[in-house]
Amino acid sequence: MYLIFDTETTGLPKRWNAPLTDTNNWPRCIQIAWQLHDHMGQCIEHQDFLIRPNGFNIPYDAEKVHGISTALATEQGEELAVVLKKFNIALSKAKFVVGQNVGFDLNIMGCEYHRLQIETPLNSMAVLDTCTETTASLCQLPGGRGGKFKLPTLTELHQFLFQTPFAEAHNATADVEATTRCFLELLRKGVFSPDELQSTPEYIQEFKAQYPNPIAPIGLKHINLKEATAAINAKAKKETPTPQHSTGIPEILNDASMAHLHNHSQFSILQSTISIKKLVTAAAKYQMPAVALTDHGNMMGAFHFVKEIGNYNKGLKQQKLDAEAKGESFEATPIKAIVGCEFFVCEDHENKSHKDNGYQIVFLAKSKKGYENLVKMSSNAFTNGFYYVPRIDRKIVEQYKEDLIVLTGNLYGEVSSKVLNVGEHQAEDALLWWKEQFQEDLYIELMRHGQEDEDRVNPVLIQFAKKHNIKLVATNNTYYIDQSEANAHDILLCVKDGEKQATPIGRGRGYRYGLPNQEYFFKSSEEMKELFKDVPEAILNIQEVVDKIEPFELARDVLLPKFEIPEEFVHKADALEGTNHGENAYLRYLTYEGAKKRYKTLTDEIKERIDFELQTIEKTGYPGYFLIVEDFIREARNMDVSVGPGRGSAAGSVVAYCLWITNIDPIKYDLLFERFLNPDRVSMPDIDIDFDDEGRGRVMDYVINKYGSNQVAQIITYGTMAAKSSIRDTARVLDLPLGDADRIAKLVPNMSKLNKIFGVDEKILKQKFRAEDMELINQLLNISEGDDLEAETVNQAKVLEGSLRNTGIHACGVIITPGDITNYVPIATAKDSDLYVTQFDNSVVEDAGLLKMDFLGLKTLTLIKDTVKIVKAKHGITLDPENFPLDDVTTYELFQRGETVGIFQYESPGMQKHMRDLKPTVFADLIAMNALYRPGPLEYIPSFIGRKHGEEEISYDLPEMEEYLKETYGITVYQEQVMLLSQKLADFTKGEADVLRKAMGKKQKAVLDKMKPKFINQASSKGLNPEKLEKIWTDWEKFASYAFNKSHSTCYAWIAYQTAYLKAHYPAEYMAAVLSNNMNDIKQVTFFMEEAKRMKLNVLGPDVNESYYKFSVNKDNAIRFGMGAIKGVGHGAVKTIVNERKKEGGYRSIFDLAKRIDLRAANKKAFENLANAGGFDCFANTHRAQYFYDEGDGVTFLEKTIKYANKFQENKNSAQVSLFGETSEVQFPEPELPACENWGTMEKLAREKEVVGIYISGHPLDDFRIEMQNFCNGTVAYFQNMTPLINKEITFGGVVTDVQHRVSRQGKGWASFTIEDYTNSHEFRIFGEEYLKFRHFLMLNNFVYVRAFVREGWTNRETGKKGEPRLQFNNFQLLHDVMEAYAKKLSIQLNIKALDKQKIQDLQDLLIMHKGKHNLNFVVYDDDEELKVELKSRKQKVQISQELLTELQNQNIFYKLN
Repeated sequence: MYLIFDTETTGLPKRWNAPLTDTNNWPRCIQIAWQLHDHMGQCIEHQDFLIRPNGFNIPYDAEKVHGISTALATEQGEELAVVLKKFNIALSKAKFVVGQNVGFDLNIMGCEYHRLQIETPLNSMAVLDTCTETTASLCQLPGGRGGKFKLPTLTELHQFLFQTPFAEAHNATADVEATTRCFLELLRKGVFSPDELQSTPEYIQEFKAQYPNPIAPIGLKHINLKEATAAINAKAKKETPTPQHSTGIPEILNDASMAHLHNHSQFSILQSTISIKKLVTAAAKYQMPAVALTDHGNMMGAFHFVKEIGNYNKGLKQQKLDAEAKGESFEATPIKAIVGCEFFVCEDHENKSHKDNGYQIVFLAKSKKGYENLVKMSSNAFTNGFYYVPRIDRKIVEQYKEDLIVLTGNLYGEVSSKVLNVGEHQAEDALLWWKEQFQEDLYIELMRHGQEDEDRVNPVLIQFAKKHNIKLVATNNTYYIDQSEANAHDILLCVKDGEKQATPIGRGRGYRYGLPNQEYFFKSSEEMKELFKDVPEAILNIQEVVDKIEPFELARDVLLPKFEIPEEFVHKADALEGTNHGENAYLRYLTYEGAKKRYKTLTDEIKERIDFELQTIEKTGYPGYFLIVEDFIREARNMDVSVGPGRGSAAGSVVAYCLWITNIDPIKYDLLFERFLNPDRVSMPDIDIDFDDEGRGRVMDYVINKYGSNQVAQIITYGTMAAKSSIRDTARVLDLPLGDADRIAKLVPNMSKLNKIFGVDEKILKQKFRAEDMELINQLLNISEGDDLEAETVNQAKVLEGSLRNTGIHACGVIITPGDITNYVPIATAKDSDLYVTQFDNSVVEDAGLLKMDFLGLKTLTLIKDTVKIVKAKHGITLDPENFPLDDVTTYELFQRGETVGIFQYESPGMQKHMRDLKPTVFADLIAMNALYRPGPLEYIPSFIGRKHGEEEISYDLPEMEEYLKETYGITVYQEQVMLLSQKLADFTKGEADVLRKAMGKKQKAVLDKMKPKFINQASSKGLNPEKLEKIWTDWEKFASYAFNKSHSTCYAWIAYQTAYLKAHYPAEYMAAVLSNNMNDIKQVTFFMEEAKRMKLNVLGPDVNESYYKFSVNKDNAIRFGMGAIKGVGHGAVKTIVNERKKEGGYRSIFDLAKRIDLRAANKKAFENLANAGGFDCFANTHRAQYFYDEGDGVTFLEKTIKYANKFQENKNSAQVSLFGETSEVQFPEPELPACENWGTMEKLAREKEVVGIYISGHPLDDFRIEMQNFCNGTVAYFQNMTPLINKEITFGGVVTDVQHRVSRQGKGWASFTIEDYTNSHEFRIFGEEYLKFRHFLMLNNFVYVRAFVREGWTNRETGKKGEPRLQFNNFQLLHDVMEAYAKKLSIQLNIKALDKQKIQDLQDLLIMHKGKHNLNFVVYDDDEELKVELKSRKQKVQISQELLTELQNQNIFYKLN
C-alpha cells in the first residue's frame, strides 16, 4: 500500500542537513493530510488535521503562505499526540511513504515524533518521491544547477502530466490530492522501475491495464484556510474595542527633538544613494541634534562622516560669531555624529560550510571606546567571518560589547525576523539575550514604512517592550535622501545584482531584490512624529540615545611603529616617558657614518646642514620614520632590487642622502630640507620610494615579515560610478539598447561630471568647455528634457553618479602600525591581495594616525637594470648607473639631436623638439626642462632657450638674485628658488620660506596678504629698492603657481640621464631592454621596433638558438626577439629551451630540439606558435609551411616530431642496463621532412601577427609607407569615432584583411570588409551602387587607397533623432597606382645654416640620377630671421619614386610632395 502525505509548517529549517534530533532547527507541523491507497491505486482512507500550536505560535510569513493563523489552529486544531498516533496507525498499513519532495515532510514528522518521544516506523520505511532527477528529466525544465534540468514543483509536474495547471494551495489536503494523482500517473507511465516498487514488471503492466486513460482526480472538498483565518480575524476585531487616537500630533511631541539613528550611505556599496555630505546636509536642513551612520557591516565612511560633521560644526561656530557681531539672532544647533554599523550577526561567523547571512543588528558607539569596539567587530567580520557578507556572531558581540548601544534592527533583525518566520517565543528568547548583554543600552526599533509585515511585527514589539521594560525608538531605514530618488535607488539595487528593472520584485527564480515601496527616504521630524503619534515614547526616547553619545574625534597624529635599535643606543627614559632619545642618537650615528662616505671631507657647511636637519627631525619627533625607511631601502639593495634616486621633496634632505635613502646630493643642487620637513609647522614627512617594478614585491614582503602581517596593510580604494559608467549602468538596467547607451555616454566630455553640466548656467558652461564639447552637451541637455527612456536614463544617471561601485587596492600605498592594526583602523580583505586592506582610503589614512609608505614600482629602473645585465652578458663590463659621469658628451649629443624615444620623461614629440632647440650641455639644463615641460610654465621655454644661446638678454631685477637664478638663465623655474630668495632678500626663516612657497603654489590669498608687507619691509630695510621688490613679489605670485619642485625634477632628470647614457653608449642593449619592458603592450613594441630601425639596429625575429625569454642582443649586435612575447609559449617552455641550450650547445634541427628539451614544459601549442613566429627558421633546409604540412593522414609534421621525441625520451628513461653496465638504446627513425610549397609573404606575416600581435619580419604596407604618409589625410583609427568627421572627405590606405560578400533580403549585393593600416583595423560595410562599382577592389590582401565622405546619420522619422554618421565611398584605387597618379611636384626644404658645398653637390648628383617629368621646387629658410624663399627649378625635373624619397630621408633632407 501507498501512504501519500504532506505537511504545512511554521517555516523552513535553517540547516537542511541537520539531524532529526535538532529540535531547534526543524519547524513545527501545523497541518498534516494523508491518503492511503492500495497497490492498484484505490483510495482506502483520507485524513486531514490542523494541529493545535502548544507552546509556539505560527509566524506571519508562514501564515502568508498557507493561511493558517495561530487563532485558526488553536480553535480547530487537534492535539499533536493524537494526530501522531493516528498517523502511526496509517503508517502501519503502508509499504511505501510517498510525497512531493517528501524528504522535508519526513524530517518534520520525524522531529515531531522525537519531541514527544513516540516510536514510529516512519523513517525506516521505503520512500517514493515525485520530485527527483528522473521527473526533472521527464519535464525538462531549464535552470537547474550545473546545467542540469531543474527539479519540478508540484504545479509544474501536474501541468506536464495533465496539461492543466494546479495552483499549489499550500493546503496539505489539496497538495496531497494533487501529489497522489501525479504519483499514480507516473506509476501508470512506468516512470518508477520494478526495483523501486519492489515488484515485478507484470505488476506495472497490470496497473497500466487497470488505468488505460490518465488518472482522474478524486474530487475531495478543501477548506480555504486563508478565508477561515480572515473570518476569525474579523470576528476578533469586532469583539476588541478600538482605542481612540487623536488626529493631530500629541503636545508632548511638539518640542521633542528627532534624529535618525538608522541610515545607510554610499559606503553600503550599491545599496544606498546617500553621500556623507548629503546625509549631514539633510540633518542640518531639518535641524536635527544628531545623525547616525549605520552602514552594512563596514566602517568605511566613519572617518569621512565624523570629519564632515566636525567641519559643519566649525562653520556653524563662525556663522554664530558673525551673527553676534551683527547683533542678529542665530538659531542653528551643532550636530552630534553617531558612528554605528549594521552588523550581520550569524550563529558561527567562522563556519563557511553553508550560507548564513545572520540577522541585521544596529550597533552605535557611545564613546571612543565604543568606536574602537566597532572597529574590532567590523575587522573580524571581514577577516574571519566573510562568507557572502561580512559576519560576526554572539561570541564576538560578548567580547566587544563595552560602550555600545544596540537597536534591534529592521525586519531582518533577530527579534523581528523570528516574530515573522520562527515564532514569538523564540523572538522573545532572543530579545532577552540581547537585554542580558546590553541592559539599558538595548532599544527596540520600531519602523513604519507602510508595510503589512511591519504592521504585524510592531504590536508584538510594543508588547515585548512593555513586558520586559525595554525602551522603544522610532527609526526609518534610510537609503536615499528625497522620495524622488526612490527610482534611482531601485536602479542601483539592480546594478548590484546585475538585474533589469523590469524583473518583478520578489523571492525566488524569476524575481529580483528591491524595496517594497518608496518610504525609505530621510523623513523630516514632522513626518516621523506623524507616523509615531500613537507611540510618542518611541520619538521621545531618541533624545535619550543622543544624550548617551560622547562626541569624539578620529583624527590624530601619526603613530610610528617601534624600531629596534642596537643595545648601545637604547635610552632607558624613552620607554617610561615616551621620548625618542635613543632613536635620535642612532640616527645621528648612521647619518654621520654615511656622510663620511658621501662627502669624504665634512666641511662646516655640511655639518651645519646635517645638524640643522637632525635637530628638526628631533624637534618634530620623526627619527623612527627615517630609521624605518633606511632599513628597508638598505635591505632592498642587499636583495638586488634597484632603488630610485628619490622623488618629491625628500631629495632635499642631506640626512636622507647620507642614509642612502636618496641618491642626489641636495647641497650640490640647492635642494631644501625645509620644503620636505618644515621646522615651524610640524607635518608628517613623506618619503616616496621608487623600486624596480619586479623587485617591489620582495621589499614589501620584507616589511611584512619584519613588522608582522597583523601590523601591515594595503590601502583600500573606492571605485565610483563616473558620468559615463553611470549612464551605461542605468541604461543596462532600464534595457535601453547598447548602441543608444554608448551614444549618450559619448556625449559627456572626458573627465567631466553630469552634475557640473546639469543645472549650470549656459554662460558658465561656455567658459568651461570647448565649442565642440558644447555641441555634445547641448544634445545631452535636450535628451534629458524628453519623456522617453533615453531621458529617464540620463536623469537617473545624474542621481547615481558618484555612487561607490566597488573597492580595490591602492597600487603602492602600505600602512605600518605600532601594534595590531585593528587597534587603529578597521580592516577588510581583498581578493587580489594576501595582505589586509584598510577600510579607510588614501585621503584619510594619515589623518587617522597611520604611517603610510608608498612603494612605487618604476618600470624605468627595471629597464636600467636589464640593460646593465645585457651589457654584462655580452661585453663582460659591469656598469654602475649611479656613477655615470655627468659631463658625458655623447649623452648630451643624443639629447641635442632630440633622439629621446624611450628616454624616461623626455620622449614626447614636444620634448624632442625643445631638446633640439635647447641643445643641452649641462645637467642643470635637463633639470630645468623637466620642470618647465608642463602646462603653465611651457610658455617660458622659448625664452629659456633664447637666453641659453645668448639670443635673449639675461637680466635680474636685483643683482642679489643672480646667485640662485643663474643656472636657469634668470627665469624662476623652481619653488626652491623662491624660498632661497625670500631668505636672502628679506631674511625669512626657513619655515616662513616654506609657508610662502605653499601659499603661492596653492594661491592662498589670505596668507600672501599677510606675508607681502613683511617681505617688502624686511627687504627694503636692507636697502633694496621697494619698487623692484613690488615687481618681484608680483612676478612670484604669477610664476610660483607654475614653479616646480626642484627636488623631484632633479631626481627624475638623473634617471633620464642614466637611460640616455645607456642609449647613447649601448644602443642595441638598451633598446632590447626597452622592448622587453613593453612586451605586454603590443602597440608599444611596434613603436619601439620602429625606433630601433631608425637607429639602424637590426630587430630579428625569435630564434630557439639565440632568443631568451626577454629581448636580447646577439653576437652581431642585432636585437633578438624574446620568446616570452609569443602567445602560448610560457616561462616553462622558454626555460627548458634556454637551459638545455646553455648546457649542451645549440640545436641542430627540430628533432634535436624536441629530443633534448622537457616536453612537459613545452606543449604542442608552444611548438606551433614558435614555428609560426619563425623560431625554427635557424634550422637549415626547412621552411615554416613544412611544420604544418599534413600528408593526408591527418597528422602534421610537427605532431609527428613531438610523438617521435616523446618515444625517444620514454625509451631513454626506461633503458635497460646490459650485462656490461651500458644502456642499450632502441633506434627510432626520425620523421621525414615533407616536401611542400612555402607560404606567401602575406600568409607568413598574418601568422606572425596571430601569435605575436605584430608583424615581425616586416609590415605588408612597408612598400607603400611614403604613399601612406603623403597622400592620406586620415588613418583607419579615425573611424572609431566619426562624429568629428561629418562633412569631411577622408583619404586612407591599407590592406584588406577580411571580406564577406553578402546578399540582402531584396536580393541586392553588399559586403563587409576589414582594412588594416599601421595604426589599427576597422570593419566597413558597402552597399548599393558603390558596392557594384568598387567590388573588384575587395579582394583579400589587396592594398587599397580609399576616398570616403562622412555624411550625417539618417534622421528617425518617429523620434526625430539622428543616427550614427554614415560613409559614402567616392573612390577605390590600388596603392601601387597612387604615386603615379597623384605625385605632381617635389619641394625640397633646406635650412640655410646647414648648407655647405658638399651637401649641395650630393643633392645635385641625386636629382640628376632621378630625372623625370615632375616639377621641382626648393624652399630655403632661416629660422632665426624668420625668412623663407621659394625657388622653382625651370630646367630640371625629377621622377618622384620610392627610391628618390628614401634617399632624401637617409640624407636627412626634408621634403614635401605637391
